Amino acid sequence: MGYPSSTLLVGSCEPFSGKSALVMGLVSQFRSKGIPLRYGKPLATSLEHQGAAPGPLIDDDVRFLGEIFDLPQGALLPSLRAIAPATALRQLRSGVPVPAEQALLELQQLLATAEGVTLLEAAGSLSEGLLFGLSLPQLARGLGAPVLLAHAWEDARSVEPLLQAQALLGDHLVGVVLNNVEPEKLALLRQELVPSLEALGLPVYGLLPRSPLLRSVTVGELVQRLGAEVLCCRERKDLLVETLSIGAMNVNSAMEFFRRQRNMAVVTGADRTDIQLAALEASTQCLILTGAADPLPQLISRAQELDVPILKVEHDTLTTVAVIEKAFGHVRLHEAVKASYASRMVAEHCCFDSLFALLGLG
Repeated sequence: MGYPSSTLLVGSCEPFSGKSALVMGLVSQFRSKGIPLRYGKPLATSLEHQGAAPGPLIDDDVRFLGEIFDLPQGALLPSLRAIAPATALRQLRSGVPVPAEQALLELQQLLATAEGVTLLEAAGSLSEGLLFGLSLPQLARGLGAPVLLAHAWEDARSVEPLLQAQALLGDHLVGVVLNNVEPEKLALLRQELVPSLEALGLPVYGLLPRSPLLRSVTVGELVQRLGAEVLCCRERKDLLVETLSIGAMNVNSAMEFFRRQRNMAVVTGADRTDIQLAALEASTQCLILTGAADPLPQLISRAQELDVPILKVEHDTLTTVAVIEKAFGHVRLHEAVKASYASRMVAEHCCFDSLFALLGLG
């Protein structure tokens, strides 16, 4: 099937499936080939840094990618709508979703002067954006554009959302990149899974291994999600946490366990000074204290020497752990080290030659 536009839609069946990493990799390859590109998200989903000043509605993901790849301002496409509780409520109260034709007309006017390739990132799921006429199937049909899906793979049951996407998108679905694959399963899946998926009409452009770095969360994100008080090293909130450890054992067992972990957040009671000091001597990115007790001054002093932030939370240990576990793999890719790693990983594990040929990019 030929496509009447040089627009490529990147979507997913479910949120946090690896779209941002895939987009980073694609932009890097377009840039290396000298192909002019523009990037945008028709439906803005992240506007924490938008500010109150009037101007184009630029999604935070779009803004970050522009900064990382030094794209000119004209290459960053503004969003047409922003999805948030308040905007969704206003649209719902109007009694009717935005007609897809209206949203499409606005988008086509925005893309009228496009040069090279236009990369559009859809919302997190197949249904998200229906209220605004900007869901992935509506965009694909309206623009006549091919769709590349990022999809987190767990086991053979993971194919079912892809089959649903295929039913909704039809010939617009040109392939998938499977993400979050256990590294030890890559070779077997490449040998057995890829032919089976392609027999179902689902071309696979790559298998991306599960990455602790890309699933990691910053200390600052944990502070925000936990409503934590930062007791020291506030300037180190950019540290990346890859694993979680709970300091509820005796100190000897804890030390042995901590030695096997890397880039940890350690959750322990505020009265467990022995565990706290042991954690500071390991690969700990932050120490999270629960309970009513205050940490000893010598703990704060040692943490400052080692540049390890200490957070104090009001939640109990169980709740704190649940919040942190939910954060892993569910945060936006807004760190330069992650962006660089994602680009390299996509280059190593994906081949888009046939996709670029489909787009007329050689």
